Amino acid sequence: MRGEGVRDVLRRIHRRERRELRELRVWLETTRNLIHVSALVFVPLLLALVTGLSNAIAQFSFFLFPPLASGTYALFADPTGKHSSPVKFVVGLTLGAVCGLVAFHAGALFYPESQMSVHAGSAALAVFLTGAVTWALDVEVPPAFSSALLILVTNGAPGSRVLYVLSIALSSMVVAGAFVLWRREVYAERAQYLYQSTKGDDHVLVPMRGPHTDATAMLGARLAAAHDAGKVVLLDLVTDEAVADAERESAERGDETVATDGGQESDSEDPEQRVAARAATDLEARASAIRTRVGVPCEVVVASEGANPASTILRTAHDTNCDLIAASYETEGVSLSPYIRELFRGDVDVLVHRSCDGRTRWNHVMVPVRKAGDVAHEMLDFAARLSGRTGRVAVCHCIESEESRREAETMLRDLVETVSAAVETRISRSDIAQFLESNAPSYDLVIIGASQERSAASRFISRPTFERVRDLDADVVIVDRNFKY
Repeated sequence: MRGEGVRDVLRRIHRRERRELRELRVWLETTRNLIHVSALVFVPLLLALVTGLSNAIAQFSFFLFPPLASGTYALFADPTGKHSSPVKFVVGLTLGAVCGLVAFHAGALFYPESQMSVHAGSAALAVFLTGAVTWALDVEVPPAFSSALLILVTNGAPGSRVLYVLSIALSSMVVAGAFVLWRREVYAERAQYLYQSTKGDDHVLVPMRGPHTDATAMLGARLAAAHDAGKVVLLDLVTDEAVADAERESAERGDETVATDGGQESDSEDPEQRVAARAATDLEARASAIRTRVGVPCEVVVASEGANPASTILRTAHDTNCDLIAASYETEGVSLSPYIRELFRGDVDVLVHRSCDGRTRWNHVMVPVRKAGDVAHEMLDFAARLSGRTGRVAVCHCIESEESRREAETMLRDLVETVSAAVETRISRSDIAQFLESNAPSYDLVIIGASQERSAASRFISRPTFERVRDLDADVVIVDRNFKY
């Protein structure tokens, strides 16, 4: 008993560790968070490396660190900004130091060094030359002015200021090289390392219930076909009503027997088996059509619906190793059906498809996003898969005031950078529901988040977007990304 208790505690600790790692990875899927973490980690490490190198050369001045530290942070904090060019970083800092050296010698012609350590005229000339030279050569970086001024206060041997220029050049090259490596291997490839939507969601389970199931099955097949290991599993649930109808049919027909080599046997098989056989035959026909049109492996499963269809579907998803459920949209009154809401509470990613006219191709896709995060990345990945090479994807965000436009542009830029497809960005000041009603007819599909991460109070104050747009002239997909521990 004691051993079982210890194992139980260890399992709980392991589950908690996995949950925390999962939450950390989801947090890092926001590009701004990844950039901040990288700046906090790599800037100190690089400066420690440069410090170690400078300690090995006693002639290196301590004054090279202020411009180097600010410039390094500027690189990592905004890796795609106008000051993020490694060439500008190296050349700008070096030219700043050179301009400061020129200003120092020019000031020494008019003012003896013994009068004051730094003359105002030398400082003004250093700043002026740095601004003019870096502007003319298009290598403007803010830390260049720091390196220009700090060289004026460098004391020591006659050649110490020249050595300062060389130390700035060499140390900035070390930082620039590390930045290029990080940006190419980590930042540019962050979708491969962090965003699970680019790796998973290639085994798709499609419950064949609700309206336009064939269109939903085709949508799931096109999502799966984007990955080499993709497959589709069509699931039909045998209901108690269907079994009861089969029993009535058997009772009305009566028991019939047929002659066989071994004598006589009854052809009145179990009604549930007969219903399952019919369902399997129908699924095989649909699966064959999907294999032919999309070229993706397609399997079929027939299961008893049971008391809770959502639980049966989730269990089947685990049994068939599916990481995405593509279900047809179902309502109860004006709200989502309890069956769909229970799927949202499960531990498998869910996609709910509301078909407008039964279409099976989606070349033009719109993705409205509320914020950056794992759901936004998954929606964009789905859009890129469905639109293909010849389609187009638009990611949009609605703002309340012009003050939010710059922040919105940065967020959309960070999102689009992780998608290989060509994506246009749109920012509007109109209400999201009005924006979709006006623009959705120009697209085949609109992909919306389920907003399950929002609190009940938040959802009560501001209803989820998919509940506010019910009559769009386009297909709608609602994406719910669930935690997997």
